[in-house]
Amino acid sequence: MSQDFATQRQLMVEYQLRRRGIHDPKVLAAMAQVPRERFVLPEYLSEAYADRALPITCGQTISQPYIVALMTQALQLSGKEKVLEIGTGSGYQAAVLGLLVPQVVSVERHEELSRRAGEVLRELGYQNILLVVGDGTQGYPPEAPYDRILVTAAGPEVPPALVKQLQPGGVLVMPVGPSDQQVLQVFRKHQDRLVVEELCPVRFVPLVPGVPNSDPREENPDD
Repeated sequence: MSQDFATQRQLMVEYQLRRRGIHDPKVLAAMAQVPRERFVLPEYLSEAYADRALPITCGQTISQPYIVALMTQALQLSGKEKVLEIGTGSGYQAAVLGLLVPQVVSVERHEELSRRAGEVLRELGYQNILLVVGDGTQGYPPEAPYDRILVTAAGPEVPPALVKQLQPGGVLVMPVGPSDQQVLQVFRKHQDRLVVEELCPVRFVPLVPGVPNSDPREENPDD
């Protein structure tokens, strides 16, 4: 039995996002456009627009739609930024960002996840997302500096390499804290200092260091 994913997507935007405080019209439009069902595992297809995180391979998750929208909104995008994402995962967050800015660089430590995300993003026609397999705690220096950085895994603090790669005046969004006490935080860089704002309690997979960066693979239909 086929499912009306387009209708589910619109209901998700209205009831999970707009009515819970997501107000940026560009973020709402992007969330209404990206087919989340393309990024979930087949066994969770019927829950593609459920109000919760879902498992993906390699012990990771695709975040709850509200959290994806909240983190994206917190970046305060004007539409001209270069964005670094740490933790490609399924590729869904990168897909949302790819509709909002001209360039996204996304780092993932699991080659399998990066490869699968690249396949889906390529099939959907994205040409502005650079996928890198490597250590997210080190960012991706060849494309630095970045106007915005989004970290989709939690750590005890913002990795120093990410602070260094963030433009002055730039914004970084990251869950900070141990597994049972994480808080989604928004950091704005003033010179070499970060000014922090706390958003809400969250629960993310841990940010794990130690995977060396590979050569990047630009995922687009022309490869």
